[in-house]
Amino acid sequence: MWSIVGILFLGIGLFLAAVALYDSNRFVTVSYRFSDRRIRKKTRLILLSDLHDKRYGKNNEKLLQAILSQQPDLIVCAGDMLTATPNRPARNAQELLVRLAKQYPVYFANGNHESRMLLEPETYGDAGRKFVQSLDQAGVVRLENQNVFLPASGIRLYGLDLPRRVYRKLKQEPFFADQVRELLGEAVKDEYVILLAHHPAYFETYGNWGADLTLSGHLHGGIMRLPFVGGVLSTAFTLFPKYDGGLFEKEGRRMVVSRGLGSHTIPLRFFNPAELVVIDLVPKDEE
Repeated sequence: MWSIVGILFLGIGLFLAAVALYDSNRFVTVSYRFSDRRIRKKTRLILLSDLHDKRYGKNNEKLLQAILSQQPDLIVCAGDMLTATPNRPARNAQELLVRLAKQYPVYFANGNHESRMLLEPETYGDAGRKFVQSLDQAGVVRLENQNVFLPASGIRLYGLDLPRRVYRKLKQEPFFADQVRELLGEAVKDEYVILLAHHPAYFETYGNWGADLTLSGHLHGGIMRLPFVGGVLSTAFTLFPKYDGGLFEKEGRRMVVSRGLGSHTIPLRFFNPAELVVIDLVPKDEE
């Protein structure tokens, strides 16, 4: 005979399994709107992060159609569109980005998974090289410690290729604004500066360097989210990460952290659906 406690635990287990199955296979669209005097015209961008080669429908049609419906001006990727796996091509991520590049400007910054595959061919073979080659051929602009100016919008877009040490598990390595300057140079002060930086833990560092808006991912929303608490577990296996997902502001600087579109080591989400992020940037007089 089942005890009441046993039935209760079984019910909770079945409920959590249903939530995980549902939340791990859907995404929601979230929107933000920011204004600044340096922005010259309204610009809509889509932020993609942490897809980890996941597919939503055949050929990622569900995700692609959601992006197209937003009528963006450009697409930016904050890293981990693939998962570092030896000799495994990231076909879903590659096909999605190639298709998007046919219709929009696409700007791409590495996450820890792309960096790992490119830096360790002895482990991962040529999958990383082939992936970036396909992006280059499609016209995707890869920003590996580089920047590009978008004159129509008045936006300067930087891509920060973070050092591998900042991704270590169970601890946060120090990383300061002068180290960002060594990689990117000085932030341009009379242009609106957007920084693609995969790891959100260094928000203060990015702001001190000069980023007006930082776009990050990496933490997958904390894998499980609790009401009034937020994300529970970071990808570094630390509890209750500070910058788990959403909008953060400090001293006039902002950071949007995507909860990501996929997962890898722990391929589950609880009360934490994936996110497609839409950001509208408008001139100050259109606020």
